[in-house]
Amino acid sequence: MRILDGIRVLDLGSFITAPLAGMLLGELGADVIKVEKPGEGDPFRAFKGGHYSPQYQAHNRNKRSLTLDVSQPDGRSIFDQLVATADVVLLNMRPGVEARLGLDYERLRGLNPGLVYCAITGFGASGPYAGRPAYDNVGQAVSGWLSLFHEGRDPRVAGPAISDALAGMHACIGILGALVERSRTQRGRKVEVSMLEAMIATLTEPLGSFMAAGQSPGLHGRAATSQSFVVTCRDGLRLGLHLSSPRKFWQGLLQALEAPELDTEFPDRQARIAGYDTLCERLAERFAQRDRAEWEPRLAAHDVPFAPENQLADLPQDPQVRHLNLFYQMQHPRYGTLTAARRALRYDGNNDSNFLPPPGLGEHTDAILAELGLDDETLSALRRQQLI
Repeated sequence: MRILDGIRVLDLGSFITAPLAGMLLGELGADVIKVEKPGEGDPFRAFKGGHYSPQYQAHNRNKRSLTLDVSQPDGRSIFDQLVATADVVLLNMRPGVEARLGLDYERLRGLNPGLVYCAITGFGASGPYAGRPAYDNVGQAVSGWLSLFHEGRDPRVAGPAISDALAGMHACIGILGALVERSRTQRGRKVEVSMLEAMIATLTEPLGSFMAAGQSPGLHGRAATSQSFVVTCRDGLRLGLHLSSPRKFWQGLLQALEAPELDTEFPDRQARIAGYDTLCERLAERFAQRDRAEWEPRLAAHDVPFAPENQLADLPQDPQVRHLNLFYQMQHPRYGTLTAARRALRYDGNNDSNFLPPPGLGEHTDAILAELGLDDETLSALRRQQLI
């Protein structure tokens, strides 16, 4: 189901933010053309050698790859022809780089007044930080996000890229909104997203609490308030619990644990929040008495909000994941079978998103330029000039 059928996106992004936004648009059926430098391509391609790293694959499904040197006048001339056929131009660069390359919004909208142009940066288009390089952990740090997930002197950072992913998602939302407006006005827009703004926009609950009460929730404050726990069972497997505020979930947990005495020690939600650390100890003691396979039916029988803590390797066999058919396989003629998660959106129950595998570097160059009317002789001349 191609919701964005007929929409063409020129993706000049690298690494995560813009490529992820482009991939999300591609999963909705847009024709996403990944414009890459000849011979090199997106630096993510070579993260594990070669030009097809897992990191590159993760952010570039459902695209066609065009190698084109847009830094050269003749290459930029071809890009301008593509802009005239496009609906969206998407890039992530430090402010000012796009203008030096002739890829700035002011010039491109002169070629296509209906163009939706999306620029993703680390800190925004101006200001004291604007010219700095920015990757994921920089966005986490400056936004305050990192302070809620890390403490002490250990320099290691846990977890996957968050600010990169959220900036890409916000970019996709911004592009979709501009396309909807354009359907009414025929006018394009410049959409701007920074990692800093995307992360702050996502900190809705902790920021709301801070603005209202003047106090940061700290490392475990949100978990205490929401009554969230990760408990380890006798067999070493873990469960995630989230009781929230309804008393029925606390009562259900006590029944599953056969531990009514905890209601005396923690008689109400405020007592459980104030005594969160002690409550964690009590729960750890009790869950260590049975294997996870024993706890799961007991918790389910008493309507406790819980789930097994899956490892990534567990996901394909998880009953709910299997029921929803959340993974699919696709074939690349050179790189073989690839497995990926389907799009998170369903339209009338349909979540199909397996249109194209991640492209090889320059895989679709000839086909895309042929669509512009360039013949074989012209393509050969462009190759001799190393422009494609």
